[in-house]
Amino acid sequence: MKKIPKIKLQLTNDNEFDSSKLKNKTVLFFYPKALTGGCSVEVADFQKYLTKFNKIGFDVIGASKDAVDRNKKFSDKYKLKYPLGSDEGKNCDKLGIWIEKSMYGRKYFGIDRSTFVMDKNGKILNSWNKVKVKGHVEEVYNFCKDQ
Repeated sequence: MKKIPKIKLQLTNDNEFDSSKLKNKTVLFFYPKALTGGCSVEVADFQKYLTKFNKIGFDVIGASKDAVDRNKKFSDKYKLKYPLGSDEGKNCDKLGIWIEKSMYGRKYFGIDRSTFVMDKNGKILNSWNKVKVKGHVEEVYNFCKDQ
């Protein structure tokens, strides 16, 4: 599989995610908007599985187009023990997940809920697009434990 493009995200823990400087295998998931229903379920599900991911050598990072302050509120609300990243640049474009959407006849651009699993060299081991939240984290974990 291909390598993840060079992306940088400002993290809620005051660090920066840089895809060219991974220390461990990484699960990077993108959600459309902090503090909304499906996104809240998704971050909570990753939190439930965090220890399992860490035991098999994977870091977990969530990301959205929300500002760092909004992501910090989101992280605090759910007491997340992994960082959330803010893509206030063009990282979603580089990943092909900034797409046109439609709701109630209104067209707009937003994040295609997606997850990327990478090795520590940035090679994409697997990815999921148009993610349905229910059961997704378990599916990602089951993939990762075989890596």
